[in-house]
Amino acid sequence: MDSSELVFTVLGAGVAFYYILKTVRLLKVLFPKFWYTLPGDFFTSMGEWAVITGGSDGIGKAYALELAQRGMNVVIVSRSIEKLNNAAKEIGKATGKRVKVLAVDFTKDHVCESIEKSLEDLNIGVLVNNVGMLPSPLPCKFLDMTTLEQTLNDVVNCNTKSMMQMCRIVLPGMEERGKGVILNVSSGMAAIPFPTYTLYTASKACVETFSQGLQAEYKAKGIIIQTVCPFGISTNMTGYQKPDLITYTPEDFVKTSLAYLKAGDKTFGSIAHTIMGWIIQTVPIQYFQTEKMQEQLIEFVKGRTGITT
Repeated sequence: MDSSELVFTVLGAGVAFYYILKTVRLLKVLFPKFWYTLPGDFFTSMGEWAVITGGSDGIGKAYALELAQRGMNVVIVSRSIEKLNNAAKEIGKATGKRVKVLAVDFTKDHVCESIEKSLEDLNIGVLVNNVGMLPSPLPCKFLDMTTLEQTLNDVVNCNTKSMMQMCRIVLPGMEERGKGVILNVSSGMAAIPFPTYTLYTASKACVETFSQGLQAEYKAKGIIIQTVCPFGISTNMTGYQKPDLITYTPEDFVKTSLAYLKAGDKTFGSIAHTIMGWIIQTVPIQYFQTEKMQEQLIEFVKGRTGITT
């Protein structure tokens, strides 16, 4: 075999190997339960209790319900005591598990001391950092947000600081027991700098990079730390968009996302959202940064949510 034949043989083998890896990756997305099987008692083996922030509604409530159905007692933490009590009654009635509630406004400073005291005697196996907020109901440019100074403080406290503080509270017990799961909910849009959602996606990108660093630090301790990065979910934050092929109900998304728990330190949580993630990372970033695209996005969100101001 001459040198040119060798070069083409090696090149062909390399291309074939590349596409084999792509195919395996696709199969893992399509059939997560086959590749990432979890024992039926997996979550209860982590600990007796699960703690979910933003747990009175939407994705957080869906996580609380699903984990309770899988045998865990749950602590749901959110701002409205009325919504918390309603959610607790619903989850307790549906599952027969214990449900504790903690009313906390995560936009405020110095709120985690009371949480830490309330959780100190619990064997916490799972933490879901789900609480989060949009800076404004509709996408808009940074300086167009009302009460910008207050909004900055609220978003940092709610979307990033709360997540870090909850990890600080729960991690020591998990490290001591040598097991535990922490799920930090980010956003699919945080994969790129996203104009008109600049503050929101920046806060969620922080969630992602913090989580990946934390996983590297504590993986050897037997702790799973994963970022969950959904796109469209029909919740209050998104104006309860009608579910479709790419917009999930919170319950459906949580069920699919948990199937990817052992898929690595980041998951988009579903087949459709994984494909969207691949697309958004493939399209040249300049496309999202044009004035026309930003205007079209605002109009699109108005149409999907019915929000006009």
